[in-house]
Amino acid sequence: MIDALKSDEIVNKLGGRFKLTALIQRRLAELIDGARPLVDRAGRTDFEVVIDEIMQDKITIDFDASGLPQPDAAELR
Repeated sequence: MIDALKSDEIVNKLGGRFKLTALIQRRLAELIDGARPLVDRAGRTDFEVVIDEIMQDKITIDFDASGLPQPDAAELR
């Protein structure tokens, strides 16, 4: 599952490594503070759960609320 970090697919989903890192950090903090995982934990670490949530499109950046520019189609390839 952490193999997802070895490919650019997860980076491209969000439009860059910085945005990916920010989303991971925020979601990890939520899980540590007691938020429920949106995928089956199945004995995995919080970090693994967050990566799976991103890969399954359970979480993403709210580009409108954040003021961040949304990645265009060219960045997603």
